Amino acid sequence: MFHRKSSKKRRKSFRNHDSVKAAPPKTLVKSNFGNNMIHVSRRRRFLLCMLPIVEGRIYIVTWNVSTKFPENLSLHKLLGLESSPSQDTDLPDFFVIGLQEVNAQPQNTLYNLFKDDMWTQKFKDLLKERDYVVIKTEQMQGLLLSVFARRKHLLHLRQVETEYTRTGLGGIWGNKGAVSIRLNVYGCSICLVNSHLAAHDHMLEERINDYDKIVQEHKFHVKTKETIFDHDYVFWFGDLNFRLTGEATTSAEEIRAMVARDELKKLIEKDQLLLVRRERRAFDKLQERLPQFPPTFKFEHGTNDYDMKRRPAWTDRILYAVKENNYRNVKLTVEQTSYKSHPSYNISDHKPVTSEFTVKVYEDTTERTIMFKPIELWSVGEPNTIEYVIPAGFEESNADWIGIYREDFTSLSEYLAYEYTETYKEKQHQLNEQQQQHQKNTRTVQLTFSENVNLPLGIRYQLLYFQSTGTRGVTGLVGISNTFAVEKRCPSPTFDDID
Repeated sequence: MFHRKSSKKRRKSFRNHDSVKAAPPKTLVKSNFGNNMIHVSRRRRFLLCMLPIVEGRIYIVTWNVSTKFPENLSLHKLLGLESSPSQDTDLPDFFVIGLQEVNAQPQNTLYNLFKDDMWTQKFKDLLKERDYVVIKTEQMQGLLLSVFARRKHLLHLRQVETEYTRTGLGGIWGNKGAVSIRLNVYGCSICLVNSHLAAHDHMLEERINDYDKIVQEHKFHVKTKETIFDHDYVFWFGDLNFRLTGEATTSAEEIRAMVARDELKKLIEKDQLLLVRRERRAFDKLQERLPQFPPTFKFEHGTNDYDMKRRPAWTDRILYAVKENNYRNVKLTVEQTSYKSHPSYNISDHKPVTSEFTVKVYEDTTERTIMFKPIELWSVGEPNTIEYVIPAGFEESNADWIGIYREDFTSLSEYLAYEYTETYKEKQHQLNEQQQQHQKNTRTVQLTFSENVNLPLGIRYQLLYFQSTGTRGVTGLVGISNTFAVEKRCPSPTFDDID
């Protein structure tokens, strides 16, 4: 978990956080990204240097699942978990799951509009027992990326945004390309990229072109963090599809024999990804600990035997980058503590690969958060008015909303009902100078939920406040209420009820 790094230096943090499938109904949200770019002032960047540094752990999975479903599959070993949560020790702060070739047939795509896809649900069922919450999921056809965080971190994750780039069929088809999620974690920016590049040994130039296209076209709406490599930390992973050189001189059988003789160091020197990084043709801004595990492609389904129709290769990779000197008097670092494949998983022709990292971030104790006033009881079938306190200097966005969630929610997309807030920016022109000055101070706001909000009895709930710029915009969880119960009150008797 995040813990303080022993240091005499002090520094400070950021502010905005997010998640959710999308802000509620897209048709109700108007968004002008150009006017809603969130930025960090020069003063806040200076204050970042005043908070102590803490360390956090990120566990990343990449796996080409070859359109298979996880029905009877145990994922405990893949995530480094014990069979029972009580036996787990020293869990990471985040799990990042990047899958490729998820079954994206039309009927499955329709299903995913209303429920989590089967893979995300499988991971969620496992991690909810350990108090992880899905922060965000992004899918483009067979590419799927999900971020899970421990519940205690929710209010320290800000400015979450997703992006995607298609590279298949010249950029019009999403079977190849990349999906990404960017967010601020305790004051530092992180960009997570899951990609599936062009296949086959001879398609090296196409893979390089795919990389260039993703880097050029990935554009975020957080000012100063508009591109992938603007971020403090970048983790890029997926089925990158780089093969081994020497197609004419090194056959599949020879590669298999070298693997059997444990000649991996000799074999990795033929790796296309290593070579293009050395030549600065692609991925040269990223680092990688060279794989010490056998090639992860291509296997006969259901076995650990290489399919000799393809030359084995390290197609499945996890790379990283850090901007060490992005802040004054602070050196950001990333330590890769593990990098391995998992040969026991054989439902696909690829083996999954995982890596765990330790990163330095800020101990963020000064986030501006919305404070809900205590909610004692919620009356079903009646309007319910809640109150919350907006701190001084808090910047409302143009599509802020408050959602009702079960107390044990496992994803930020699981809202049961919502209401949009009254946005300060939309009303500012109506205020006189004295009123505008008052709005700069802490203020209490009331919001009424409709009587049509029907919540099941016998369950406790919470309210979550999301700061949002709208559809595919930047959104962040900035407030969580106490838990509350619901009741259905009996109607008061009337004179007509009295004989």
